[in-house]
Amino acid sequence: MITIEETLDILKKDKNFREILDRGEFLYDWTSVSFDKLSYDSRDVSPSTLFFVKGAAFKKEFLEKAVLAGLEWYVAEKDYEVGIPAIVVSDIKQAMSLIAMAFYNHPDKKLKLLGFTGTKGKTTAAYFAYNILRQNYRPAMLSTMNTTLDGKTFFKSTLTTPESLDLYAMMAEAVKNGMTHLIMEVSSQAYLVKRVYGLTFDVGVFLNISPDHIGPIEHPTFEDYFYHKRLLMDNSRAVIINSGMDHLKVLQDQVSSKDHDFYGPTSENVITDSHAFDFTVTGKLAGHYDIQLIGGFNQENAVAAGLSALRLGASLEDIQKGIAQTTVPGRMEVLTQKNGAKVFVDYAHNGDSLKKLIDVVIEHQTGHITLLIGAPGNKGESRRKDFGLLLNTYPQIDVILTADDPNFEAPATISQQIAQHMTRPYEIIIDREEAIATALAQTKTSKDAVIIAGKGADAYQIVEGKKATYAGDLEIAKKYL
Repeated sequence: MITIEETLDILKKDKNFREILDRGEFLYDWTSVSFDKLSYDSRDVSPSTLFFVKGAAFKKEFLEKAVLAGLEWYVAEKDYEVGIPAIVVSDIKQAMSLIAMAFYNHPDKKLKLLGFTGTKGKTTAAYFAYNILRQNYRPAMLSTMNTTLDGKTFFKSTLTTPESLDLYAMMAEAVKNGMTHLIMEVSSQAYLVKRVYGLTFDVGVFLNISPDHIGPIEHPTFEDYFYHKRLLMDNSRAVIINSGMDHLKVLQDQVSSKDHDFYGPTSENVITDSHAFDFTVTGKLAGHYDIQLIGGFNQENAVAAGLSALRLGASLEDIQKGIAQTTVPGRMEVLTQKNGAKVFVDYAHNGDSLKKLIDVVIEHQTGHITLLIGAPGNKGESRRKDFGLLLNTYPQIDVILTADDPNFEAPATISQQIAQHMTRPYEIIIDREEAIATALAQTKTSKDAVIIAGKGADAYQIVEGKKATYAGDLEIAKKYL
């Protein structure tokens, strides 16, 4: 519940209030109004709902239907002239975030908040942190792969970082369920469109940075992408940063006056002895660690999660146990064919993460290797060039270009856009199941491998804006073992 007086006070303190336009010409005392529901879905309103008009695609007719359904108040950046009072603001996204925070009674203050950002590794690091903290606490987690608000039931989120109204509703549910911590993946989009406006994290972690999410509907430039990633550092009480990442100096300057830890090659927290399934660390986490996820980048993600959890109350024993127990759906999942060949299913979906995945596989599998890769439609268009140029550097690997969430674009066109940057042989098999079956049929010995990259554990294909039926890479691979 929130009153209109409280709502206006929040907006005024944020210098975001412009005026109230009352189409009823103040026929009643609106100062006594209160709201018991917040919504940005015009199909989900009641007379006591405070409705937020957001999005470039919003149409006046949506609001008119909501008024017919009983809506009496809305917040917007302009007057839609639909016969009910409008609270006019300068920035609707800022308004949503701060009002939701108050409406749900500041659940952010009742949880220890841990946020991970980076071009890749956010989900894996979040899973490490979740498994570490659950040794002695009750963490909730908001992840691209799985979300849990009670530690028992898990569901997949639509967005990496939920819209602010949903985010605070989830936080409030986590508090109601008795959770102590909340682990979040924080995307650059979350700051670009202000889903986490006004939120302060207890610990923020910056894993890495490389060009991604650059395109007409995302970030216009790499500088803009990096800037919005870095906002997590400004909005965290303490920060953890990878000392081996690109553009480190920018971050070092940014966090110099803030509590911080660095991990990686030029820090005290460094991995000194690394093997496929175990590693040793110096510094605050000094000790030996078992790990199920192969690859040096996964070991780094584990160290980042360990350092952040240490600041949130975890013991070294908790960290060792949590890292050893962690697996991630769709991350380095490995199947073995009858001939001994390995099949790797991984969510690698940009040039940098794909390179790391290939390098790990060729380190362990020395025979014939086939890679399946595609690129999503209507997002991250720079990946297509990145994939093409990267694959030129692995002439020993067979490449099959295939569909990967084509959305409103033709998957054949996307494949051709990847291929136009390739100077090496490739094959295009648009049907993803056919591509997987073809790749698995090419293996002969235990030294061979198939890499199925991009979709990870996603059991759907996004086609024309909707989730189309698709069994999932892992399940399809199992059919053809």
